Amino acid sequence: MTETRGTKGAETSSRLAESMLELIQRHGYSGTGLNAVVEHAGAPKGSLYFHYPQGKEALGQKAVELAAARFGALVAGAAADPAAVGEVLGGVIGELAGMLEGSDFQLGCPVSVVTLEMGGQSERLREACAEAFESWVAPVGELLVARGRSRSTARALATAVVGMVEGAVIMARAQRSTEPLHCAARAIDVLLAEGAEASA
Repeated sequence: MTETRGTKGAETSSRLAESMLELIQRHGYSGTGLNAVVEHAGAPKGSLYFHYPQGKEALGQKAVELAAARFGALVAGAAADPAAVGEVLGGVIGELAGMLEGSDFQLGCPVSVVTLEMGGQSERLREACAEAFESWVAPVGELLVARGRSRSTARALATAVVGMVEGAVIMARAQRSTEPLHCAARAIDVLLAEGAEASA
């Protein structure tokens, strides 16, 4: 019986985090109320503070961590591809473009949303977002190192790539077009090809 309750509790906690993530993507952090999260998750009303006693910031942190893990897994999966780095990252960008189109440009990056809204107000959320971005920069950097870049160059390029993709997602939502993402993919391909020539 205890195991069943524990399993149900974990499922409820997960549903709440998933709902928080989706609602942040659609409405922003400030536009996402806890009642809406509970309703979206189909969870008992008292469950939110049971699983997240520190309230909205704790739930927001969990949603950011969830988003970071998902994008990190996407990058890690692409990194196993023996293709050129630009092609690998282009595949990741293609996945993001598909996500945007599939949601009618309603779903954006929750990490950038939370950073812009709460980065100056909540140190807890700022740190969660900083860790999320780092969790994306690091594997891209390792991918570049594995393809022959020096660690310092790989770090600089990886940071630029993540920043470029984040900006392209925001522009794509504003324009209701995936063209900014396709432009970013082409620019990244050129940038990384030039980097390869410089390190050769």
